[in-house]
Amino acid sequence: MSKVIFLTEQRRASLPEIWTGDLPAAGEPVRDLRARPLRDLRISVTDRCNFRCTYCMPRDVFDSHYTFMPHSALLSFEEMARAARVFAELGVEKIRLTGGEPLMRKNLEVLIAMLAEIRTPSGQPLDLTLTTNGSLLTRKGRALKDAGLNRLTVSMDALDDATFQRMSDTDYTASDVLRGIDAAADAGLDNIKVNMVVRRGINDDQILPMARQFRGTPHVLRFIEYMDVGSTNGWNLQDVVPSAEIVARLGAAYPLAPLIDDPMGRVAERWRYLDGAGEVGMISSVTQAFCGGCTRARLSPEGQLFLCLFAGHGHDLREVLRGDQDDERLRRRIAQIWTARGDNYSEQRSAATGQGPRDAERPVEMSYIGG
Repeated sequence: MSKVIFLTEQRRASLPEIWTGDLPAAGEPVRDLRARPLRDLRISVTDRCNFRCTYCMPRDVFDSHYTFMPHSALLSFEEMARAARVFAELGVEKIRLTGGEPLMRKNLEVLIAMLAEIRTPSGQPLDLTLTTNGSLLTRKGRALKDAGLNRLTVSMDALDDATFQRMSDTDYTASDVLRGIDAAADAGLDNIKVNMVVRRGINDDQILPMARQFRGTPHVLRFIEYMDVGSTNGWNLQDVVPSAEIVARLGAAYPLAPLIDDPMGRVAERWRYLDGAGEVGMISSVTQAFCGGCTRARLSPEGQLFLCLFAGHGHDLREVLRGDQDDERLRRRIAQIWTARGDNYSEQRSAATGQGPRDAERPVEMSYIGG
């Protein structure tokens, strides 16, 4: 049995058999205790990855002896699509497929095609996006686009190959990822974001080279503060490069101006280059917590629903998806979970200067529920 399955089964939340609260009116999203609507669902399709990034799946933990989930434990594509359809009825407008590395899930384009058929109560298709390390895009980009994928996010932490390989602990190079990005763009996936996790003293010298690489292209580079996700990445506040410092470094070379967005559902603060060469984003979960606008739920590969990236336990949906229970019970189970949500870990951590309270339980790993 997978180590992850064992841990989450010990954390499984206890819920009544059937929730009798009021569901939102058709077209209205379900809201949590802080009035945050449920708009975004991230589905992790696998816990496996072909990279061993030091901040996500460090090799000394995820080594050749690590037991990943057997295929039989994973939700089927049909189960994921059924869950997505019910989530859409409750307000979800965007679905992001994650991992692990989602392109390691065989025939992923089949799931994307199933999700592309789902409509929101207003009749709109879902916004389908995917986060990948980019290593498999040269062979999968066309199939993803043809299946109905709308957008793509590629993780890339350095332009220099030595730094890239040190952070990803893989034989792949930055050039391999750039070729994957080009292949995806050639296939018609022209809305591509590139995410760079910044660690002081490790890859912060790559901020300007990465900016130069993507300035003047249709792609948007986003800088992510190194986060304390899980318990295996050796996180230390001293390794965090605050977004304000990144903006200052960039602005000294390429003057910037802020772009203002609705804070509800926003992850990145956006900045535009004053010379018209595009924009960059800052994801500041450590120094500028955005819990107040968080509209995301996360579904793990075997059907655990997590309400926060920093959570210590999930809520089991697989028993409903695999049991002899109809969509109404699944709808009420999800609504019950979301309406009781009050998660705001990043705000708590920020208030405690980087040493905020954790769940008493061991926090879930990012490789298990995606970023």
